[in-house]
Amino acid sequence: QVQLVESGGGLVQAGGSLRLSCAASGNIIRIVTMGWYRQAPGKQRELVATILNSGSTNYADSVKGRFTISRDNAKNTVYLQMNSLKAEDTAVYYCNARALSGPPGWRTELDYWGQGTQVTVSS
Repeated sequence: QVQLVESGGGLVQAGGSLRLSCAASGNIIRIVTMGWYRQAPGKQRELVATILNSGSTNYADSVKGRFTISRDNAKNTVYLQMNSLKAEDTAVYYCNARALSGPPGWRTELDYWGQGTQVTVSS
């Protein structure tokens, strides 16, 4: 099993910045991908940004140039630096990790999710 613990959400004015963190723990053999998704009220969960072990990143068009995802592989931690925040960025942000875990002979690669952290941007 893998656990993801997020931190860093909160209330900020439009134009401000926030930094989200997500630490993975548990019986982790290898984390393949880590990323952030968000879900606004009444909307489906959507991709914000992902980062591979290699450092290759992918961003939603709506956040390109404003958000930066980074990763500390030694700490199994992913960060999301959010700048120039807009009211439409308001959502619950979820950390995601695709990880290989389990004892020898029982290893599986699964997607894991954090509990979510609220980001509210006031206009």
